[in-house]
Amino acid sequence: MIFLRYESFRSYVRLYPVTAAILAVNLMVFIADWLFLGRLLTMWGMFYQEPGNNLFGLQQPWRYATSIVLHAGWQHLLFNSFSILVFAPPLERLLGHARYLLFYIMAGILANAVSAVVYAGSEQLSVGASGSIYGIFGAYLYMAVFRKYAMDEASRKTVYTILVFGLIYSVLSPNINIWAHIGGGIAGFVMMGMFVRGRKRS
Repeated sequence: MIFLRYESFRSYVRLYPVTAAILAVNLMVFIADWLFLGRLLTMWGMFYQEPGNNLFGLQQPWRYATSIVLHAGWQHLLFNSFSILVFAPPLERLLGHARYLLFYIMAGILANAVSAVVYAGSEQLSVGASGSIYGIFGAYLYMAVFRKYAMDEASRKTVYTILVFGLIYSVLSPNINIWAHIGGGIAGFVMMGMFVRGRKRS
């Protein structure tokens, strides 16, 4: 089971420095934003689109990326942080630190892009690392479907279960941007396919 974590804190940071840094940034940004800045960072960095001149949120394009490290509350932060803590390390080990960081950021940006296209013409606000997290799940889905030998059966079942329940929860919860989740999953699936094909060619 590749998702069981046995590392000590020091070993975790040493083995998965990018994942550890992402967790630290999420926590520090949340504390600064909620306890000291009165949600100023959220106002400046959340993904935002509206009808008219800002149809796809491109008026302030940095929001495609900055929204990934912002969260709507403690529960939101803790849920996403737990998902990153448990599920991200095997992917960082597989892709390598730099490539994994690029993967994580691009999954979040592309998740926002899919959401922007679907909700074009309406007002939409969004924050959270969920798009990147679903990108990670999408990468594992690619492996579970096309590279079964790379994952044990228990890990494959875990991926399937998480995706099914995650999508059900996304549909039933009114404040969740389901299209960002779907977009992140598709982005992760495609990027993992590109990575695998790239390794084959090399």
